[in-house]
Amino acid sequence: MFCFQCQETAKNEGCTIKGVCGKSPKVAKLQDLLIYLLKGISISSLKADEQGIGQTKVNKFIVEGLFSTITNVNFDSDYFRNKIKEALVLRDEIVEKTGENRNEMHDAQIWSPQYDADIKEKAGKVGVLVTENEDIRSLRELITYGLKGLAAYADHAFILGYSDDDIFGFIKKALAATLDDSLSADYLISLTLETGQYGVNVMALLDKANTSTYGDPEITKVNIGVKDNPGILISGHDLKDLEELLEQTKGTGVDVYTHGEMLPAHYYPFFKKYDHFVGNYGNAWWKQKDEFESFNGPVLLTTNCLVPPKDSYKDRVYTTGTVGFSGLTHIPDREAGKVKDFSPIIEHAKKCDAPQEIETGEIVGGFAHGTVLGL
Repeated sequence: MFCFQCQETAKNEGCTIKGVCGKSPKVAKLQDLLIYLLKGISISSLKADEQGIGQTKVNKFIVEGLFSTITNVNFDSDYFRNKIKEALVLRDEIVEKTGENRNEMHDAQIWSPQYDADIKEKAGKVGVLVTENEDIRSLRELITYGLKGLAAYADHAFILGYSDDDIFGFIKKALAATLDDSLSADYLISLTLETGQYGVNVMALLDKANTSTYGDPEITKVNIGVKDNPGILISGHDLKDLEELLEQTKGTGVDVYTHGEMLPAHYYPFFKKYDHFVGNYGNAWWKQKDEFESFNGPVLLTTNCLVPPKDSYKDRVYTTGTVGFSGLTHIPDREAGKVKDFSPIIEHAKKCDAPQEIETGEIVGGFAHGTVLGL
């Protein structure tokens, strides 16, 4: 394996034996292959866009696929093996619709395994180091990592019913460009800057999605102590998951606490109506091995950041969305027009002790751009 996509990477050079994040070589290689296939899908999807063929399903698959490969999101090899198989089916469906000439297509558009062993073999041949020129390699990867961030924001906005075909189109254009050996370093530098611009665009889209749905964040005091009821600790960035969890825990005697990335949820006016949304527990994501232990109740990971859990609390960790780790209970995605079923984690919480107190008092937050500019 070779992975250098995050600041945790070994010796600030790259992880080659096992990810500092906990990612195994098997998962790293499967992620490389999924990214490779997403690039092939993007080439064909751009053709489909030109022909006016609807691409909503494809766009969603691409952003979810990119999101799942971000550091501390998904460690489950079965997840990626299944996603690779889904990618192959989806890619071939697009190619059939566009009528492309296979003789003129990139390997990422036509490679197909006969056996599972072929997936393993191919996964070891499409990693970062395949690009020999270090400058071209670095620019391609910088663009790819920018696209992963774009995809995360686009996915959250999509879940709330907001999307932008221009953003999806750029993601596919940029992914396709990373397979084009004719492109110069100068072009890739320009594309890197364009990736940054689209990062701002998708941030605006997500801000619109969040504030239109949940209101503009307000300066708010947040309790950091604990109550006497059993609780569920929710981490990650998915506000829709939080909303549905809060609705389903009303009147159950189970309190809900945020952890890490979910802290800003307390600042949105919408969530202040829930009396059992009682505070924030703990600190940064990298302290979770101690804080998940002392929380006593179940923990829900909606997005990054998941650290490989200790055996002592592993049975209390639930994942959903793009998050995955072998052996953890996964809450399936919501069906169209329905909500996710959080009853397993709620019933689990009822059997647990209240959280152990690790601090007391309040913290103040909610200084979003609209709030600050309005002062």
